[in-house]
Amino acid sequence: MTAGIDEQLSELARGAVDLIQLADLRRKLERGQPLRVKAGFDPTAPDLHLGHTVLINKLRQFQQFGHEVIFLIGDFTGLIGDPTGKSATRPRLGPEEIAANARTYREQIFKILDPERTTIDFNSRWMGQMTAAGLIELAAKHTVARMLERDDFHKRYKNGQPIAIHEFLYPLVQGYDSVALRADVELGGTDQKFNLLVGRQLQEAYGQEPQIVLTMPLLEGLDGVQKMSKSLGNYIAIHDPPGEMFGKLMSISDELMWRYFELLSFRPLREIETLRAAVAGGANPRDAKVDLACEIVARFHGEPAAATAREEFAARFQRCAVPQDLPEHALAIEGESARLAWILKEIGLVASTSEAARKIEEGAVRVDQQKVASHRHELAAGGTYLVAVGKRAMARVRLERVGV
Repeated sequence: MTAGIDEQLSELARGAVDLIQLADLRRKLERGQPLRVKAGFDPTAPDLHLGHTVLINKLRQFQQFGHEVIFLIGDFTGLIGDPTGKSATRPRLGPEEIAANARTYREQIFKILDPERTTIDFNSRWMGQMTAAGLIELAAKHTVARMLERDDFHKRYKNGQPIAIHEFLYPLVQGYDSVALRADVELGGTDQKFNLLVGRQLQEAYGQEPQIVLTMPLLEGLDGVQKMSKSLGNYIAIHDPPGEMFGKLMSISDELMWRYFELLSFRPLREIETLRAAVAGGANPRDAKVDLACEIVARFHGEPAAATAREEFAARFQRCAVPQDLPEHALAIEGESARLAWILKEIGLVASTSEAARKIEEGAVRVDQQKVASHRHELAAGGTYLVAVGKRAMARVRLERVGV
């Protein structure tokens, strides 16, 4: 794909939180040589979800501009265990579990990346060969004081919580990956910023030009508040069946939809802004959400599956026709979200939050026609939702944040 430098910078910066340093990236692009763009993934779980694809989508953008993409599987760092954001030492995975998870990653990423233009590498290739002397030399290029500047380490040290020595090795090994690969650019989530900056520092220490650091936001899950996570049950897995994936995407709030468009859609930004303007002018946001759901489902399951999922979703709504006189409630909440059980009690669909929690666990509660699985489920402020308990109790609720 032929594109000018300004066009590349505009698209590559799309959705990014940090781009360190923009001027340096421009200089690298002006040389006219393909950049070596790296993103690392520890194989700590077998399945990828849409939150993971935010980085993979950005890798795809670099690919489209003719740059070399390196999908780095951290089979060596996986043995250490990433301490990022952890309040306690993280358990390490065994080699067999890491190898199995790595195989599934290879199967999933090529639903987005071009296999002909992607290099898959493993950091055990160089770290497995490093001697104890080499590791000591690496450790000598960073300081404990700098390591304790990292927020999670600082908090644990201040609170007297243990920090194992091997946890200090994680940022060093991740940083050394950039040295071994001679990376021009490294991508990561905002929670990885410290580690990515260590890569810049180590490259300079080893006489290399420091890499560009580009961080992407952590995608919110279906609740619109917490980051997408399997443990929180607010995720959309790449391997979700087409109909389930479509329904989950249709369940997100109208406000969150634009966040998903920016970070997950491959549409040009100008098209997304046109859609947004149309909705602001009175167009039904559900139509835009259908377009988003079709695009995402087609990416992972193909156009025919997306069309079928759309038809099945429309038929399900017709079978569950919403009464014309359906009551609508406006609830004022103080935070960014509210617990669904509390909402059901406040609008009178149940007598108490405990009854609401029981109904949710029984599978009798739906939000926008999708069953809710956890009594901890929350709905984000700014959205309007169709909530139902059983087959008969149904209402619309609009959540308005106080003071906004």
